[in-house]
This record gives sequence, structure tokens and C-alpha cells, in this order.
Amino acid sequence: MTATAGPLLEVRDLHMTFGGIRAVQGISFQVGEGETLGLIGPNGAGKTTVFNMIMAELKPTSGEIWFKGKNITRVPTYERVKRGIARTYQVPQPFAEMSVGANIRVGMAPDDIWKLIGEGADHAAEAEIGHSVGFSDEQIGMLPSELAMGDLRRLEMARNVAVAPTLLLLDEVFAGLTLREIGQISELLVEKKRRDGLTYIIVSHDLRALAPLVDRVIVMSFGEIIAEGSFDEVVRDEAVRDAYLGQ
Repeated sequence: MTATAGPLLEVRDLHMTFGGIRAVQGISFQVGEGETLGLIGPNGAGKTTVFNMIMAELKPTSGEIWFKGKNITRVPTYERVKRGIARTYQVPQPFAEMSVGANIRVGMAPDDIWKLIGEGADHAAEAEIGHSVGFSDEQIGMLPSELAMGDLRRLEMARNVAVAPTLLLLDEVFAGLTLREIGQISELLVEKKRRDGLTYIIVSHDLRALAPLVDRVIVMSFGEIIAEGSFDEVVRDEAVRDAYLGQ
């Protein structure tokens, strides 16, 4: 993997206003290649809005987004995916009528629907990706409705891994999981980072699960960054305790 000169992702003075309501106010931060950044804060802090702007699902009111040294502020979502950015959602959104394997295949061939069916389908590659996130051959043939929530999170990971991202945005990846499933997903994230050099930004309310994964944490409240540093530093910050921990 070729190293990026400077930060992999740089967000510069992002603002997002909805009908006069300022959802994000002057957010600026950088993410280095291979880093795992935690993005935390109370409900309504603007975390998912930031993800939506990074993915071009929302157009910023003002500000810029740079990726691999290039300004991508006006680049559409599909092009950002091609350049190496992918994301998961708080609620998994698989194609319900497709098998796990077919869901993975969609990510592998987003520009060529004919590769999803018939002789052009790359079943070996989809199985390899499925196995890499812990699916058995039996599970790869299942429908999403047959999977537990932890496995739906794995499917979200597999679909994103299929597009070969450099940066993966994970939105509440631990939500609704048992302790066992949290451990499995955490191990998967660590392994994917080790093997594929992935860079992560993780939004999570589960601070206990987040703590061992992150290199650095940014805390948002009311659309602004109120703290930044190591996990231990930010959880000791008085402003963070007031805004997020309720202490």
C-alpha cells in the first residue's frame, strides 16, 4: 500500500445548517493513514451528519473535505467509494432478497450489474471475503433475515471490504450486540486493520468497546468539537463528562 503524503482524510471548517438549525459548526480534523479515530458525543451531537458529509450523502453548507491530498468536496458518493471511502450504517441495510454472498458481490461489482448473475459472478471471491469476516459456507448462502444482529454487522463489514476501501466509517458498529458479538466484531476490526491496513473512524456510544480500538478520540457536542486526545484524556475532560457522561 502506498503511503499518503500528509493526512489520509482532512476535514476543514465544515458547517451544516438545516433550515436555520446549525447541526455542525466549524468542524476540522485530520485522520492519518492506518489510524483508528473514535468520534463520540451525545445523541444529536452531529456525528452521523459528519459521516454523511464525508460520504457526499449531504452537501456541506460550507467547508472542505480532502482525501489523499485532493479536494473531494464536490465529488459524488460513487466516486468517493472508488477512491477508497466506505461506510456502515447504524441500522444494517442489506438487500433483503439476496443471499449473503450476493450482497457481498454487489460491493465487488458496483458498475456492472451483469457480473452479479450467471457466468460472470465471482463466487470464489465473494466466498473469500465472506470467510475473511467469519462467515461459514452455510451462512454465505443464507438470507439476511436468517442472521443474528452480530452477523448482520459482519455482513455490513463484508460488503464494505468488497469495495477495497482505504478509509472505513463505522457508525454505531456495536449497537444491539451481545458482549460476545462485540468481542467478535472488535477482533475482526483489529485483524482487518492488521492485514489490510484499513483506516477507521468509529462512531460509538459503547465507550468500553471503543477504548481498546482507538488511537485518538474526538468528542462532539451540539455540532462542535469540545475535546480531542487519547481515550483516557478525553474521558477525564470536565467538558466531556458534563456533555457526554452526565457527571
